[in-house]
Amino acid sequence: MTATAVPTVLTARALLLDMDGTLVNSDAVVERCWRGWASRHGLDGDEVMKVVHGRQGYASMALLLPDRPMAQNHADNARMLAEETADMDGVVAIPGAEEFLGSLSGVPHALVTSADVALSTARMAAAGLALPEVRVTAESVGASKPDPEGFLKGAAELGVAPEDCVVFEDSGAGIAAGRAAGMRVVGVGPRADFYEPDVVVRDLTRVRVESAGDGTVRLYVR
Repeated sequence: MTATAVPTVLTARALLLDMDGTLVNSDAVVERCWRGWASRHGLDGDEVMKVVHGRQGYASMALLLPDRPMAQNHADNARMLAEETADMDGVVAIPGAEEFLGSLSGVPHALVTSADVALSTARMAAAGLALPEVRVTAESVGASKPDPEGFLKGAAELGVAPEDCVVFEDSGAGIAAGRAAGMRVVGVGPRADFYEPDVVVRDLTRVRVESAGDGTVRLYVR
């Protein structure tokens, strides 16, 4: 894994954090649920898995079954969310996530996830992670990543300009959303390396947060 730009120090006023693949490793559940869905619809599981990370379920379904009515996608997505919320087997924290979140005391930050309230609450709890006070979930937005709406809403709720935010993301859809919002992006994990974020880290043990005392924070990445 290599960094795609070179910055090792980023300065920001707020951090916007994706959940799945960034703070929480839920890949085992996502694989089980989506491969089951693919089988039921006669689709290739490997091809489905290339699409689903980072997006809300209905948006993935719209790409995979383009002729299907959107109302059916939303109904199917509700069933999928319930299935995922009931399955926490294998859900664990990304290495360094607990310490990283603990270092954000006093730093404006928000969770910006394509999961809904129930799923995000369950997965963060299963991973032993505290939920940020500010959260933008599936219910909060009208458009799924890669649309920037979620990140822009997170910045607005924190009262910080988009250009002063740094996004932490793992997926192509999430990285594209962060870029479309005019934000810098730290990619987390192996998926991120394919989508050219500003810098890539193996996991959150590679990030250190330091308050600068002037309302900004410095992110040291390695």
